[in-house]
Amino acid sequence: MPQIDDLIPGDELTNGDLAATFRVGNMGGMRRSLETNTLVIVSDPFKGLYIDRWVGDVLHYTGMGKSGDQSLSFMQNKTLAESPTNGVAVHLFEVHKPSVYSYFGEVKLASAPYQDTQKGEDGVSRKVWIFPVAPKVENAVPISVEALRAEAEAQAKQARALNDSALRARAIQSGTAKVGTRTATTQQYQRNPWVAEYALRRAGGSCDLCKRPAPFMKRPGEPYLEVHHIEWLSKGGADTIENTVALCPNCHRKMHVVQSADDVDFLTVAATQ
Repeated sequence: MPQIDDLIPGDELTNGDLAATFRVGNMGGMRRSLETNTLVIVSDPFKGLYIDRWVGDVLHYTGMGKSGDQSLSFMQNKTLAESPTNGVAVHLFEVHKPSVYSYFGEVKLASAPYQDTQKGEDGVSRKVWIFPVAPKVENAVPISVEALRAEAEAQAKQARALNDSALRARAIQSGTAKVGTRTATTQQYQRNPWVAEYALRRAGGSCDLCKRPAPFMKRPGEPYLEVHHIEWLSKGGADTIENTVALCPNCHRKMHVVQSADDVDFLTVAATQ
């Protein structure tokens, strides 16, 4: 069982491990422990009720209370509001995959709490308290683009499973004019420019998959095609001419969404000609 001091940003815990480590309950988005003098706050977009959003490096975290106006003096809202002076350490966990709790690190209030309007569990608009929290130390590990994509894909799957009326209700409840932003990192591959140029020239201005001409010219005499690795670099593919083709934007997106085995075989042959 991990100890609090041993946790590193990015560590993934089960709900049971989180509860045992911090000596907190296993339910709720704000969990107080008198034994460890900590407050665990959980930002879980899969719950669908609270609307938390990142603006740069500050998380605007929605307080406690599912229906009716929230109170700043209510239970853990009060704990979090007074955390600059009450000595309680606040630890943030995020859920990017259902039932997996990713440790962000210790956080602090970045500015005073403020009120906003959101719909409650009963569907009625109410006043909620928003707590702007930021990393307590500067070396907190930023989230990866891959984690954000996994979160978005999981949420999209949940959305597809809803019927029309339930989907509309969820969209109205969670919709907000204040669009969040998030600082994220991604791994960039240093692709071989000679391999890429060779693939484009070999294609001769036509997509290696659909065989249609490039959809437009990006400059005189230069058709627009996108370089694609048949076996993705992220999955161990080689950056060689035998694994690289030139595709139109539509087919390129198709290969990343569908990844048909027949198309893979077709392109594998095309790359060797």
